Amino acid sequence: METIILFAPLVGAILCGFGWRIFGETAAQWIATGLLFLAAVLSWIVFLTFDGTTEQIQILRWIESGTLSTDWAIRLDRLTAIMLIVVTTVSALVHLYSFGYMDHDPQWKEGESYKPRFFAYLSFFTFAMLMLVTSDNLAQMFFGWEGVGVASYLLIGFYYRKPSANA
Repeated sequence: METIILFAPLVGAILCGFGWRIFGETAAQWIATGLLFLAAVLSWIVFLTFDGTTEQIQILRWIESGTLSTDWAIRLDRLTAIMLIVVTTVSALVHLYSFGYMDHDPQWKEGESYKPRFFAYLSFFTFAMLMLVTSDNLAQMFFGWEGVGVASYLLIGFYYRKPSANA
């Protein structure tokens, strides 16, 4: 269940970013939003059924060189369970709010597809934040932190046509 929580936003970002031509613009946005709500519901289930023990769920062996061994793993403790709820619930609601917010956006030309790109950036931001929150080692935390930075940069620069955003 924890791996679904972690990877649902990444799947949503990939489907929305690359698959919107297949599914359609609106369907891709709903798929990304639905996957975020799935992650939020599963986060609440993990929190409500959490027994207080620290768990480590290994996803894969990431780096192995001599005596250095780094796994990509999910660390689940009380703080992580709470942060899973915060990140996924807020992100799911932001996804839902973005439908109405971007409905009549005057900054874009008619027929120009930009909403799937925004939802892909938003879903990638959520994945990076979840990777940061659930990290089990410093290497994974570093990549989560950098992912949040890249996603923030993409989201901040999204409205590149607005003069006030280009300042």
